[in-house]
Amino acid sequence: MAKRAFDLFCSAVGLVVLAPVFAVVSVLIRVDSPGPTFFRQERVGRCGRVFRIHKFRTMRHRPQGGGPSITVGADVRVTKLGAFLRRYKIDELPQLIDVFVGSMSLVGPRPEVPEYVAHYPVEDRDIVLSVRPGITDLASLEFSDESSLLARAADPQRFYVEEVLPMKIKYYREYVGTRTFTGDVRIILATLRKVFVGGEQ
Repeated sequence: MAKRAFDLFCSAVGLVVLAPVFAVVSVLIRVDSPGPTFFRQERVGRCGRVFRIHKFRTMRHRPQGGGPSITVGADVRVTKLGAFLRRYKIDELPQLIDVFVGSMSLVGPRPEVPEYVAHYPVEDRDIVLSVRPGITDLASLEFSDESSLLARAADPQRFYVEEVLPMKIKYYREYVGTRTFTGDVRIILATLRKVFVGGEQ
């Protein structure tokens, strides 16, 4: 209950304070390339419920979809503005909407697409999906250079499923088993430090 109250308060304040940023970024995205302001994608949330996550659009709009679910290196689908938004995690800010409505939390295991959740071992899936997914978590901090890491793999998709995802699940389980309010605050502060020093996440 305290965690949800904290999420609700912080997301509400964040959405109000950042409203001018949302407005400016929305205009820049429309000017930068044709398409909608937001990118919405199905992710798996608490108890396996599927929801549509909000992000600022950072790729060229393709109404029919296409391309892998992961971003690898200097992905040609990413716009110049999109690369900037990703570098400083500005593209993630609309997830405050998802936190406010209760689909997500500020801190928690990052929500994956159904395609990758299907690779979770059953015992891990039950544990990881027992909590709301988050905007940031321990795995996000550990794999802040994920796209560059995948770019060095011969088969990025396979490498993600066989190498990266199992390590992420380990972090997800660790969070679920040891989560505390102070721990969440530490993760939020660590994430902000990553962003302000300009590191990719």
